[in-house]
Amino acid sequence: MKIEYRQAAIEDAEVLIDIYNSAYYDDYLRYGYCPGYGIIKERMEDSIRGFSKYIIMCDDMPVGCVSSKQIETGVYEVANLCIIPEYQGKGIGTQAIQFLKTTLDDWKILTLVTPLDKKQNVKFYTEKCGFRIESTERDGDVELARFVKER
Repeated sequence: MKIEYRQAAIEDAEVLIDIYNSAYYDDYLRYGYCPGYGIIKERMEDSIRGFSKYIIMCDDMPVGCVSSKQIETGVYEVANLCIIPEYQGKGIGTQAIQFLKTTLDDWKILTLVTPLDKKQNVKFYTEKCGFRIESTERDGDVELARFVKER
């Protein structure tokens, strides 16, 4: 299994929408809403322009996305990490976090949010990627965990 990362371009908007819709469909069903599901093309194009966004390729097939945004010097938000269901549990997400850490050479703090009741995500970020839960916050009816990783 060969994993590569390709900087997303505006022309990749529809590919990214397909990845997001596949990766976030279960969340949409579970919560009735998911900010990563059902994104329109113009919004995805804005996201490509506004974030450092990479398409995760597995054996030349797009299987995921990882994106980040600098909050302040040395502090980055992992805005999105999603892998299509058929490729989850194969270490691709862990490799994507490692890729971000090497790409963002000045990082001191990485932060992200994910639903607190998604135990698999919590375990992934804490046990496999070395993040810790710093706080919780709410988005409507969903309780989110704020994760932090310090260099």
